[in-house]
Amino acid sequence: MNFLEFKDIMYNGLWKQNPGIVQLLGLCPLLAVSSTVVNGVSLGLATTLVMTVSSGSIAPIRSYVPNEIRIPVFILIIAVLVTVVQYLMNAYMYGMYVVLGIFIPLIVTNCIVLARVESFASKNSGLPSALDGFAMGLGLTAVLGALGAMREIVGKGTLFSGIDLALGDMAQGWVLHVIPDYKGFLLAILPPGAFIGLGLLIAGKNWLNLRAEQKARSKPAAVASASPEAAQG
Repeated sequence: MNFLEFKDIMYNGLWKQNPGIVQLLGLCPLLAVSSTVVNGVSLGLATTLVMTVSSGSIAPIRSYVPNEIRIPVFILIIAVLVTVVQYLMNAYMYGMYVVLGIFIPLIVTNCIVLARVESFASKNSGLPSALDGFAMGLGLTAVLGALGAMREIVGKGTLFSGIDLALGDMAQGWVLHVIPDYKGFLLAILPPGAFIGLGLLIAGKNWLNLRAEQKARSKPAAVASASPEAAQG
């Protein structure tokens, strides 16, 4: 795998084919746990770990799995990895494990994980597949973190609330009170706030894409208009 392939895979996962704001896959956990940055990023990183290892594990054995049973085999491998992640969180981040609850085991049925395994890992070698899973998971984590930050600031006026659940008591003082003495805005923390925030993120990405396209179209026009003057000079 050369640098251009590496760059293309990372760009697709983080931006062009971002599972959270482009493919719109796995919306249930994305909307449910993104009430704070810590919750969103924690689930995102757990999903990233599962996607990276599952894609990297399935790619080398794809040619040995009969086509008729490939989906059950893929789900079985993903389920084993999710169980390992679940036990690790239960052992070392019990507070966060309780907060995320059912959404940790539901990674097994997350559309993003199975979709990337089926569409990419089952057709490519191990290293690119693992990188694709990592890039897609990282893209989802970025969306979860951004959406969680928006909802937490508007809803509570804080940032990194509950970080002690993930990192222990030493992190209790890391919570940032962005808006002091803020009374809160309940709508931002409730499910409608998640839909509104996700819509804003999608609109922002589309605006940036349109702006980049307009700049790309304007460059040839500027060069063409400047070339006659250069020729006359």
